[in-house]
Amino acid sequence: MPILETEARRLILASQSPRRSELLGKIVTAFEVVVSNADEVTHHTDPKQVVLENAQRKAESVARSIDDGIIIGADSVVVLDQHILGKPRDREEAVWMLKLLSGRTHAVYTGIAIIDMPGNTISTDIEITDVTFRRLDSWEIDRYIEVEPPYDKAGSYGIQDSSAVFVSGIKGCYFNVMGLPLSRLFRILLPFYKP
Repeated sequence: MPILETEARRLILASQSPRRSELLGKIVTAFEVVVSNADEVTHHTDPKQVVLENAQRKAESVARSIDDGIIIGADSVVVLDQHILGKPRDREEAVWMLKLLSGRTHAVYTGIAIIDMPGNTISTDIEITDVTFRRLDSWEIDRYIEVEPPYDKAGSYGIQDSSAVFVSGIKGCYFNVMGLPLSRLFRILLPFYKP
């Protein structure tokens, strides 16, 4: 049972991600999903700027149609050597990304934007988690892409699926790697819903 009771004030998740919905349901008792139609920025090279701006764009897109409530926007990217690895366009790019991540440590950045309506007050925050992959064989990469098509996942993997066997270490919030840093988000929401 979630510990943050949110029935008293409308709470909206501006995301079509089933993983983010599942995660938010672990910490709050009630929320709605309204899919954002915001265009995501990709031209920045600073991952912090990318995730914060995209999270805010998503929240603002939904806030335009909300009179009263708390809107959550979130965006995640995988970063290796300060290069952003987004969602792969095709199998070839997915293989390339997983070979890059093999035997190395990368970072997952998630930006969160909260908009309090009707005041249009915006708060943003960021979480960074380091993830280390063991050395991967080519057949493992091929099989993973076959059984868990990663085309909707930044960096070509989802830690909650069978790619979990690739991970040899993690430093930071596990749920951040799934797309929503629960502890940080809980602390941000607490002032709005504290008993």
